[in-house]
Amino acid sequence: MGWGKLFFTVVITLSAALITYNILISANASFKQEFPGPSNNFRKGGIFSQDPIIQMPLDKSKSKKRLFHTAVTSSDSVYNTWQCRIMYYWFKKFKDEENSEMGGFTRILHNGKPDRFMDEIPTFVAQPLPSGMDQGYIVLNRPWAFVQWLQQAQIEEDYILMAEPDHVIVKPIPNLSMDGLGAAFPFFYIEPKKYESVLRKFYPEERGPITDIDPIGNSPVIVGKEALKKIAPTWMNVSLAMKKDPEADKAFGWVLEMYAYAVSSALHNVGNILHKEFMIQPPWDTEIGKAYIIHYTYGCDYDMKGKMTYGKIGEWRFDKRSYDNKWPPRNLSLPPPGVPESVVTLVKMVNEATANIPNWGS
Repeated sequence: MGWGKLFFTVVITLSAALITYNILISANASFKQEFPGPSNNFRKGGIFSQDPIIQMPLDKSKSKKRLFHTAVTSSDSVYNTWQCRIMYYWFKKFKDEENSEMGGFTRILHNGKPDRFMDEIPTFVAQPLPSGMDQGYIVLNRPWAFVQWLQQAQIEEDYILMAEPDHVIVKPIPNLSMDGLGAAFPFFYIEPKKYESVLRKFYPEERGPITDIDPIGNSPVIVGKEALKKIAPTWMNVSLAMKKDPEADKAFGWVLEMYAYAVSSALHNVGNILHKEFMIQPPWDTEIGKAYIIHYTYGCDYDMKGKMTYGKIGEWRFDKRSYDNKWPPRNLSLPPPGVPESVVTLVKMVNEATANIPNWGS
């Protein structure tokens, strides 16, 4: 009886091993077939480079960063200069932190001559448009300045972030662009569909639907360097053409060159991923949330109870236009209780920058 039980046990064990072997062989055979969708990305020469069911985690620390170069256009006015100095201060603070893909920085100075802040802020001197060509709309110097910089400067990074002096970076910025698409902030007041009849002068119907024009400006935008080299001359020419066109000039007003960039990007088939979290604009955006940038283009006016008095000068206010020809003082008064986080954070960040930037106000 002992030998019989032993024989029976051996037979059962061998049978189980054989069944298991056949199952494994069958399973491995199925892995060699073409899988629909993303699974095909794991094949190299017909062999899976990773387990197709449970992928090994990738070591992101070893992945190559897609660095972008931050570029800001500016005049040599006090108004633009103090904003640039604050912007660059915060750029340096976050540049080398975790999750940052921020590379170099350039202030593109479009007044045609160096100023005394060349040693403080990396600067490229661009020539302004010929006298009278901007027709009093100084923003037209922006695309022309980018054309010169892209043609003449040595830019190591493969991507560009177009930013503005009145941007304060609040955390490290990753490269939000991908797959040949730019990354841009959607502006509610850029409405291609609303102005289709005007825009068709610059984006003909044969180019595609008007919805191909994204509701963006040129900033903030992260875009491939080679793509921007193609877009920039078109952006310049479309801006000038729009300014010369009475209908377009009247329709677009102070956001004309923003429309021109959106049209030019579409003309070169460069679409954009729209990132609402790219930046916030106080006082309308009240929380920092997931934002990377605070854009302080609007005035912030409040009474001493923390109630906004927009359109009326408040008992407490912060408005960049209050300092169009003078430096903001160090240690600005903080907002009263009840004022939103976004405004409080902005003022604190301005104060930190001005406290630490040498020779502030001179």
